[in-house]
Amino acid sequence: MKRVLPPNVSAAQFKDALADFAKAIGSDWVLSSDEDIATYSDIYNPGPEEEWLPSAAVAPGSVEEVQEVVRIANKYKTPLWTVARGKNLGYGTAAPRLPGSIVLDMGRMKKIRMVDEELGYCVIEPGVSFFDLYEHLQKMGGKLMMSVPGNGWGSVMGNALDHGVGYTPYGLHASKICGMEVVMPDGGMLRTGMGAMEGNHAAHLFPFNYGPTWDQMFTQSNLGIVCSMGLWLMPTPDSSLQLTIDIPKAEDIGWVIDTLTPLKVSGLIDQNVFIPSWLGKISVIGTRKDFWDKPSAIPEWRVNELLKQYKLGYWQVSMRLYGEVDVVKAKAEVVKTAFRKQTDQPIDELWWHKGDPTNVMDTTLGVPTAVPLQMGAWVGGRSAHLGFSPVVPAQSSHVLGQLKRSQELYAKYDVDFYASFTIGGRFVNNINMLMFDRDKPKDVQNIKDLFDELIVVTKEAGYGEYRTHLNWMDEVAQTFDYGDNAMTRYNEIVKDALDPNGILSPGKQGVWPRAYRQFARR
Repeated sequence: MKRVLPPNVSAAQFKDALADFAKAIGSDWVLSSDEDIATYSDIYNPGPEEEWLPSAAVAPGSVEEVQEVVRIANKYKTPLWTVARGKNLGYGTAAPRLPGSIVLDMGRMKKIRMVDEELGYCVIEPGVSFFDLYEHLQKMGGKLMMSVPGNGWGSVMGNALDHGVGYTPYGLHASKICGMEVVMPDGGMLRTGMGAMEGNHAAHLFPFNYGPTWDQMFTQSNLGIVCSMGLWLMPTPDSSLQLTIDIPKAEDIGWVIDTLTPLKVSGLIDQNVFIPSWLGKISVIGTRKDFWDKPSAIPEWRVNELLKQYKLGYWQVSMRLYGEVDVVKAKAEVVKTAFRKQTDQPIDELWWHKGDPTNVMDTTLGVPTAVPLQMGAWVGGRSAHLGFSPVVPAQSSHVLGQLKRSQELYAKYDVDFYASFTIGGRFVNNINMLMFDRDKPKDVQNIKDLFDELIVVTKEAGYGEYRTHLNWMDEVAQTFDYGDNAMTRYNEIVKDALDPNGILSPGKQGVWPRAYRQFARR
């Protein structure tokens, strides 16, 4: 395997740095073999495997060890790329944006420091997975319910910090962060929010503080290393009703959005409503070759056959209501009446009451699952995917326009179209999955070209991504161009002030420190 050193660091300096890291955290947790480096590469990278390689990884086990790692990195000018568990499939997994960076793996720090059942919050470290927290809450009696993303094998903290989305009323995960413990670029420590006062009892309860509030400064950023955070949890409801309806045609997504948005904005529906297209459902039944054995994209006539054969709609809308039984019943009647004005499709009902069992796919009841990983096998071979993730207003005109643009580009590049829309309130997250076989260079280049054009066309229409893969972090940052990219310039002023050596995750979300700004693609 090709070995790469941190920029501007000699082999001798790198060796000395690793030796100092070993003294600080133990030699078992300084990882620099070929196998280690492969482990921290992006297994879904649409390009050469060596494109985003780290030089090594270090895995501290405590806040104090994180501080020591940061101090050593400053001494040797070795950039660190921080990951919680490194499970961010489709966006770069654990690989660094700046090749040669040392991955700072926080996965060993996996304490659930506390859970307050009365006030509904927990305090967790980066290595706590969704499965870890779920099992902990169940052992405590299940009085609190977490929110989980579609694939729950990653870090609770990492997902929230990267603006991940779940499907309960607490599904905007970053908005439920309250109070952080952060190692700063010089190795010092701060606590955000009310926790900035020693011994403050409201450190994880009040989402602001005295003076500027910095919690969100550390989401999707390279300005500090979050070592613990408070996260609000939802009290488990007495009952819940799931309403599911299959929507026949692609263009029906317009009236679906216009029906749901007022109910979401008013608070009658308080969850994030996930609306996947047919491919998201059929990909857990089989792989692509089971349904279409030609290299071209599945044509519309075949899609229609599959929908009929498997009794699927083009979209499936699954809404969940929570609360007292009588309240849920009343809300359900409002929802059903709204849909009956548009369609006579049957609406399936599935009740759940506190104490009932849940199944492995009940993400809307806070149950983590890894079943969606099956989608990764869709194209066969060494199958992989990328996520193209713009945000659009929750109105039919915007959603239908975005759908049309995406469909046309997928057709242009002859790629199977898979999209989903998640209504988070007044906005919709539109996740487009681009699936490909890493062993087919032409297919890989085709996907990269498609991604490039999706960014350009979507920006021209007035929309931007809320997260993206390593390969396009700079390009997406440049789409936020108001005031001659004032936001990027402001971010970099702050970055240079706080991190003069540029050691924390250079290039993350297109924010480059002065020391490595020559590597930015602009």
